[in-house]
Amino acid sequence: MILLQSHSRFLLQTLLNRVQNLEKAIELDHHWVEFDDVRYHVQVSVKNPHILQLSLSLPTPPLETVFVGGLPFGAIEAIKAAYGVIVQILDPPRDGFNLTLKLNLSKLPQDEENRHTLLVKIASVREVVLGAPLRVILKHLASRTVAPDINQFVALVHRPNESFFLVPQAEKVTVVFPMRFKDSIDIVLATSFLQEFMESRRTAGLSNAPPCLWSQSPPLELKGATDDALSANAGFVTFVIFPRHVEGKKLDRTVWNLSTFHAYVNYHVKCSEGFMHSRMRRRVESLIQALNCAKPDQEKTKKTSQTRSLKRLSLKDSRTNSSS
Repeated sequence: MILLQSHSRFLLQTLLNRVQNLEKAIELDHHWVEFDDVRYHVQVSVKNPHILQLSLSLPTPPLETVFVGGLPFGAIEAIKAAYGVIVQILDPPRDGFNLTLKLNLSKLPQDEENRHTLLVKIASVREVVLGAPLRVILKHLASRTVAPDINQFVALVHRPNESFFLVPQAEKVTVVFPMRFKDSIDIVLATSFLQEFMESRRTAGLSNAPPCLWSQSPPLELKGATDDALSANAGFVTFVIFPRHVEGKKLDRTVWNLSTFHAYVNYHVKCSEGFMHSRMRRRVESLIQALNCAKPDQEKTKKTSQTRSLKRLSLKDSRTNSSS
């Protein structure tokens, strides 16, 4: 199975090209959208080629999700910790965006390896911002504590008007995803995929993975949630995260995999649908080819019919001649 990359490939390529041509006065003005309706805008002016403005628009949060100043809680602290002095947060952000960062490219590290590492981190701004509240909760889990300002039931946005839910405890964090799909075929494929996903956890090689459960009805952890939050046409997926899953470098991977779990499932559902469509097309093409081979040759059929008619005419003529 394919895991999504945490950084935006287009944003990383744009940053690398800008750094390589830093002395050239080239104007940039790029807009693009990535999965889960995350929008980007990169702008560089000719007057200040060393300054790059990066704007980010997040998915529309549902009512149960709490945003502070248009961002998930902990996002500002996460940006400052990740980027340091190279990034300045502009307040207010650009119209239509949740966040605008001002990057001073002249302050990048001179060492090529460190510079590339920092650019990859900048290209992962989506992970830094959207994953900030999840990172705060899981960091406390690593130390077997619960953040004092965190509710017992936390909703985090991951898609437009959709959220997933966390129940933080000192020894574990329960993560619940209501799975929603618009297309009826996607619902069937996703349901089958998630059932197999749950069964694969029982294999020997995945014994250390977080426990995974799938159910058609809401789990007990979502007791008290709103009716809109509990509406899921492909069931509910529950992960139980323990401290061993967030130790050291595992924290970043766990935060990203949980933040993009629905996109991960949707990607594989679409791949499965495309694979089945290609198999069906190949099957239809083979059947059409078999039917074409079974058809008699039109020219031979025409010649045979003409020959038979000539024979009948000649026989009739002979009988007429004999009777006369």
